[in-house]
Amino acid sequence: MSFTPDLVLVDGSSYLYRAFHALPPLSNSRGEPTGAVVGVLNMLLKLARESSHTQFAVVFDAPGKTFRDELFAEYKANRPPMPDDLRVQVQPLLDAVTANGMALLRIAGVEADDVIGTLARRAAARGERVLISTGDKDMAQLVNEHIMLVNTMSNTRMDREGVKAKFDVYPEQIIDYLALVGDSSDNIPGIDKVGPKTAAKWLNQYQTLDAIIEHAAEIPGKIGENLRAGLTTLELSRKLATIHSDVELPIDSADLKPRAPDVAALREIYTRLELRTLLAQLNVGDGTANAANIGEAGAARLDASDISATAPAKLTTGGTPLEGAASGGNLIAPPEVRDAPRQYQCVTTQPELDAWLGKLRATPLFAFDTETTSLEYMNAEIVGVSFCIEPGVAAYVPLAHNYPGAPDQLPRDATLAALKPILEREVIGKIGHHLKYDAHVLANHGIKLQGMRYDTMLESYVWNSVATRHDMDSAALRYLGITTITFEDVAGRGAKQLKFNEVALDTATTYAAEDADVTLRLHRTLWPQIEKEPLLKQLYEEFEQPLVPVLLAMEERGVLLDRELLRIQSGEIAAKLIKLQEAAQREAGQPFNVDSPKQLQHILYEKMQIPVLRKTPTGQPSTAEDVLEELADAHALPKLILEYRGLAKLRSTYTDKLPEQINARTGRVHTSYHQAIAQTGRLSSTDPNLQNIPIRTAEGRRIRQAFIAPPGQLLLAADYSQIELRIMAHLSGDESLLRAFAEDRDVHQATAAEVFAVPLAEVSADQRR
Repeated sequence: MSFTPDLVLVDGSSYLYRAFHALPPLSNSRGEPTGAVVGVLNMLLKLARESSHTQFAVVFDAPGKTFRDELFAEYKANRPPMPDDLRVQVQPLLDAVTANGMALLRIAGVEADDVIGTLARRAAARGERVLISTGDKDMAQLVNEHIMLVNTMSNTRMDREGVKAKFDVYPEQIIDYLALVGDSSDNIPGIDKVGPKTAAKWLNQYQTLDAIIEHAAEIPGKIGENLRAGLTTLELSRKLATIHSDVELPIDSADLKPRAPDVAALREIYTRLELRTLLAQLNVGDGTANAANIGEAGAARLDASDISATAPAKLTTGGTPLEGAASGGNLIAPPEVRDAPRQYQCVTTQPELDAWLGKLRATPLFAFDTETTSLEYMNAEIVGVSFCIEPGVAAYVPLAHNYPGAPDQLPRDATLAALKPILEREVIGKIGHHLKYDAHVLANHGIKLQGMRYDTMLESYVWNSVATRHDMDSAALRYLGITTITFEDVAGRGAKQLKFNEVALDTATTYAAEDADVTLRLHRTLWPQIEKEPLLKQLYEEFEQPLVPVLLAMEERGVLLDRELLRIQSGEIAAKLIKLQEAAQREAGQPFNVDSPKQLQHILYEKMQIPVLRKTPTGQPSTAEDVLEELADAHALPKLILEYRGLAKLRSTYTDKLPEQINARTGRVHTSYHQAIAQTGRLSSTDPNLQNIPIRTAEGRRIRQAFIAPPGQLLLAADYSQIELRIMAHLSGDESLLRAFAEDRDVHQATAAEVFAVPLAEVSADQRR
């Protein structure tokens, strides 16, 4: 639909909560939450860019009570207070909005909806077109030929017919619709058991709420009784749902025009909060930030379609120092590393390959990367390889791109055979980002990678394990000020995402060669800093890097499973689940879907009238596990549901799924061990997670029995004995702890005896755990 707005109004309060609940709990290196700030600013800047010459205002709720609280003392009484992790983000966000040159409105005594309604109606009366960005259904009442809604989360716009399509009523009926349905989050009463379908049905039949009231006696059944019983509160519900469009505002339309951003203030805010992507965007283009030319998250990306495979270009850089907290000082990529012009070559002929083979043989150290058909290392095949010897100069050798019309490429087997002596030569050092994966892929083609000297993922982790995530995109942004091209940029997203062998060669070259180039740049930035710190250098050279080939061998070897034992146990769990379903339904007094939180919510809180301990972000009574655990002390049904969920998870996660993860070629399960995830230095395991095989229940312990050794061998478990408590005893000097260890006592058993008030000899295994 074509609709170019003269005025854009943003429901900042709606943005704030949606960003907070939609994004993972992001934080900076000091533990300060930043996710809501990042989410809101990214949405705002994208919207501002798309409406660069338009009047633009961001409206937030002001603190304090409004006229609706005077109408109804219980208004929003059920809404939980703003989470602390969100509250501390509000002021930095407001500061950032203002510094970006956007009009910011917070009017005491009214809600953001009323301010937006007033501005929208005034502009519409002047014949201007208004776009309201919100996720709030209440705003649908404002839509008319001059006013449209946009949902930035789904990127959908809603005009008059769009309102009808979504709610089955027209904008002028929305207030009556809301009065009938009510709103549990705002505590607007509504009519009991009247949902969206019933409200829309009545309004399509009678057109208005007043007409429904006039014909209330004609509406049959229980729902008619509910309507008649609720007539006394309907007018209150209608008033609470009505957006006021006559608010006195201390501004005029001229105040809503975007102003030049305060770049210095933005840099201070972004640096303090460690918002690296936004910081990098400040110097895009002509070196100044502007709400109209800063794009969405990652908009400082160098689009692969904008450059040729061999043309010199510059990677996008933020131009500001990026901190490295390990040594307490700044970690700044040298200009020759950060700003080197890039020349990327697509190697498709034998002479071009021979030239690169000569360079690789002659160099003591080079960066490389593989492009593959899969992220599963045991099944991945090579699509192409990339190399970089000096910053900005890199090559991609495509070997298996097979889309329609793909150019001729070098033969894969012959090319890998030519590379094999170089890749297997120990004295030629290799740099990679997550080298272990590349080593696996090469092994699938008969190449044993040697000379794995540096891994920039591990360098980032050793330098500062908590500063950032350690994937290439995050590390490049933090330490180089570079926003890299992502896989989604070149392959798309979702069901239509291409495999890398389907990506066009010029685009693939830019992406793959950049990977090798950025890897080398990261190494040349991080390693000189690590070398200055003797302990960090020792940690890297004696622990982290030598561990790579060990984990590589463990992953390649895999773990043997007793598939038949898991099949038998899965069947036993299925039988127990049926019995638990039947028991839960007996306790509930009716059949219901035990897997449905909505149906469980109805049984617990409406039928059984169990007190609500906590609500979800949407205002619904929670059926989360911790809530059910608290309820289980006094009620049988929550206890049955917990037991059911626990067994169902064991079945879906382990007894059913583990056999599916057995590799057809090796007959074993192959996990991935990660060195650069846990901030404590521990390893983690995924696909499948072999670190969290259950042990607390009998069924969980039986799952462990399915991990077996071949005939004539055994599985051996070794662990430090109470290492954390020994360290605690040493640091604290606690006499009881020191004496316990000196006497070689079981400290966990002694602690359990004290906690559970039982004799030492009677402490059970579960109590000790």
